[in-house]
Amino acid sequence: MDYGKYLYQQNKKEHEARKHQKNITVKEVKFRPNTDEHDYVFKKNHIIRFLTQGDKVKAAVFFRGREIVHQSIGRAIIDRLIEELAEVGAVEARPKMEGPNLIAILLRRRYSDKRNKMNQKLKTHKGAAKRFKVTGTGKIIRHHSFARHILTSKSAKRKRKLGKSIVITDADTPAVRKMLPYA
Repeated sequence: MDYGKYLYQQNKKEHEARKHQKNITVKEVKFRPNTDEHDYVFKKNHIIRFLTQGDKVKAAVFFRGREIVHQSIGRAIIDRLIEELAEVGAVEARPKMEGPNLIAILLRRRYSDKRNKMNQKLKTHKGAAKRFKVTGTGKIIRHHSFARHILTSKSAKRKRKLGKSIVITDADTPAVRKMLPYA
């Protein structure tokens, strides 16, 4: 067997093996013992975003100087974080001191697709919100399309008809309601 061909096949096998691997990165979020409430919430939201993207998160409370005496404050911050992120992330490594830092590693908690869909935020389709309106009786109305397009070539009767609203048919109502969940 040709040695060059052997090296080529080995390289192909390694490439194929790497193709199916997911590269997980570890993101680090740092807290201080005197981190304010707003900053804490802001950093917690970053952690939630990192976890939903599939990354691991290294949450660290780092102490400077005499702050190391108050490790209980840092442990309270980490414990609160773990408790609030219980639905999104699981603890891979419990909080422990590494030098002047108190570190915990979090990873994404996996749920079934059904639970993810239940927790998914409903979004209003912006285009549908501009085009459709819900009346007081619950009917959905829409305006004619091309109502403002090339008005010089349209007859007066056609212009009057384009100015009026139309009630959406019962067949189209469910699709429009999906686009307007809060209407």
